[in-house]
Amino acid sequence: MGSATVQGSLWGARARDWAELAEPVGRPAIEAVLARAGVTRGTRLLDIGCGAGLALAMARDLGAEVSGLDASESLVAIARERSPGARIEIGEMEALPFADAGFDVVTGFNSFQFAADTTAALREARRVCRPGGTVAMLVWGPPEQCDSIRASFSAVMALLPPPPNTAVQALSQPGAIEARMREAGLTPFDSGDVDIPFEYPSVDAYLRAVTSAGILVNAARQLGEDTVVRTLATTLPPFTQPDGSVHQLNRWHWVMARA
Repeated sequence: MGSATVQGSLWGARARDWAELAEPVGRPAIEAVLARAGVTRGTRLLDIGCGAGLALAMARDLGAEVSGLDASESLVAIARERSPGARIEIGEMEALPFADAGFDVVTGFNSFQFAADTTAALREARRVCRPGGTVAMLVWGPPEQCDSIRASFSAVMALLPPPPNTAVQALSQPGAIEARMREAGLTPFDSGDVDIPFEYPSVDAYLRAVTSAGILVNAARQLGEDTVVRTLATTLPPFTQPDGSVHQLNRWHWVMARA
């Protein structure tokens, strides 16, 4: 089984909340990666696991020719609304429906780690990237550098049995992404961190945003949504400001490689 069967229904379950509340917090990381990759007018860019298409829209604003792929039909529908005329497919990141060497830059913003086989997904990214082009992968940093994981998400995950695929956490460790990239035939050449503030005007807005993420949708299906929301809420007092807003700071990590 590839990624799409499992991940599509999870990440697309609350597509509008994801698109409007959760996805936008990643804008600083997307900006950093697009800038370092030299995305500009005429760049042919593919975003794998494109979600609701924020990165595609941002790259298009820079003049890039954008394409995307995601497992979720509902998220792809929003991405197509945001980037009319762009080729945005529904499918497997381990079996991309794109020709060899068709892109200058291939990105995966918090997506490759959800593949059934991360190395296979990176190998496909290399295949569709032109020789000398750039493949970029971004993940959450180590839990101790991420308030949302350390304090909130982990409280929910502790109620679940250990997952069979530990790639999401394992890839946050130093050198882990580079090792997977080399296995896939890529040559890492740069990396960096971006601080990502999760800032929401209220506890309710925070809960709506984070519970639209696939990992917490999956938890809600196993534990019940009320349990997930209640568990998350108990972790928030240290991050709730006097005006009722919620502020958590997270660090995301990216690595770039040559195809």
